[in-house]
Amino acid sequence: MSTVIEDIIARKVFNSRGEETIEVDVVTTSSFGRASAPAGKSRGKAEVVSYPQGGVDQAIKKVEEVIAPELIGLNVDFQEEIDKTLHEIDGTRDFRILGGNTAFSISLASVEAAANSYGLLLFHYLGGYIVHELPYPLGNVISGGKHGKGKIPDIQEFLVLPYGAESFLEAADANTKIHRRIGDILKKKDRLFGGGRSDEGAWIANIGNLDALEVLAEACEEVGNELGFECGLGVDVAASSMWNARKKSYVYPREGKKRDSGEQIEFIRKLVKKYHLVYVEDPFHEEDYRSSAELTKKVKNCLVCGDDLFVTNAERLSRGIKLHAANSIIIKVNQVGTLTDAWETIEMAKGAGCVPVMSHRSGSTCDWHIAHLAVAFRCPIIKTGVVEGARIAKLNELIRIEEFLGDRAKMAEFQMF
Repeated sequence: MSTVIEDIIARKVFNSRGEETIEVDVVTTSSFGRASAPAGKSRGKAEVVSYPQGGVDQAIKKVEEVIAPELIGLNVDFQEEIDKTLHEIDGTRDFRILGGNTAFSISLASVEAAANSYGLLLFHYLGGYIVHELPYPLGNVISGGKHGKGKIPDIQEFLVLPYGAESFLEAADANTKIHRRIGDILKKKDRLFGGGRSDEGAWIANIGNLDALEVLAEACEEVGNELGFECGLGVDVAASSMWNARKKSYVYPREGKKRDSGEQIEFIRKLVKKYHLVYVEDPFHEEDYRSSAELTKKVKNCLVCGDDLFVTNAERLSRGIKLHAANSIIIKVNQVGTLTDAWETIEMAKGAGCVPVMSHRSGSTCDWHIAHLAVAFRCPIIKTGVVEGARIAKLNELIRIEEFLGDRAKMAEFQMF
C-alpha cells in the first residue's frame, strides 16, 4: 500500500464565527486526509503567527507554490519528517512565513491520511490498540471577558467538569443539563435575560463574577445530586486581558476594582476555597510564572492550568516546570504549529506530572481531530464547550469512540481525583 503524498489542496472555509480560515486536503495514492484550522479570540503573545502577511489567501498561495512541491513525494507514515520539513520551509521560530494555521492544517491532514490508508481510526493509529481511556469534558457555561460584550463578568469563562461520571456519555450529558439549568436560574434572577450566548454557546448575562459562581455552584449541586456524581466548578480567568502593565495591576471593570499581583493571588485563592474550584486557568498574566507558582503551592485539589502562560510551547513549559508554575497545561496544536511539536510538549508535561488538557479554540470548525488526539495522547481532560455545533462535533465523536471501545472504555484517571 502506497502512502506517498500525491497532492495537497488548500481552500478557504469559515469557522464558527464566520471568519475565514484554511482547510487542507492531503491526498495519497490510497487515501486522503482533511483538516481545517481554528482561531482564538484570546491569544497568547508567544503563539505562532496564524497566517502570513496577506491572510488566508496568501496562506493558500504558499501551499500551492511553496509547500506542495516540497511535500509531494514524502510519505505520510513519517509524521515527524513532514512536520520537520514544514519548519525548514518556513525558517522562522513562529511560522510567520507560512502561517501556524497553514502548518497545523497540513500536519493534521497528513496524519489523518496515514490513518485512513490503514483503515484505522485516528486515535488507534496514533496511540495504538492499547489506548482506551476517555477524557472528562470541561465545558464553558457562562461567558465573560473577551468572549462577550456589555455588562458581563470580568472572568472570561465559568466552567464545569463532571469528574464523578463513569462514562463519557454521562459526563457530556451532565454538562448539557448544567448548561440548561443555568439558563433557567438566570431567567429567574434577571427578568431582562434574553438567552444570549457567546461564540462557544455559553450564556451571556448581566451578572458579576461572584454571582456567576453562585449560579454555577447551584446548578452543579442540583444536577450532581440528580445524577449521583460530582460535578466540579472551574474558571478561565484569562488574566492577560485584564493586566495593565503600566499600573502593574489587574483591572476588573465590572467590579470596579484593581488588584496587584499579591491581591490577585489572594482573590483567586479565596475563590478556590469558597467554591471548591477544581480548575483555574490563566489566573495571572502570561509572563508571571512566579505568582502562578505561589498559587499552585497554596491551593489543594485544584488544577492550576497554563494556556497563555505556556502556549503549548515546550520551552515555556520547561521554564514553568522548573518554577513549579502550574500543575496543568492547555494543549492547542495550532498554538505551536504542528502535531509533532504538540506531542513533544504533552510528553514533557506528563513526565513532570503536569496534566495535559486538550483544547478547542473559541472560533472552531466542525473538525473533530482533537477528540482523537485527547484519547491517543492520554489527555485526561478535553476542553471543548458544551453546546454549539462546532463543540458538539467533538463531543459526539468522543461518544462514538467510547462506543467503538465497548467494554474496554473507561474514564481517564489523573492525580487530583
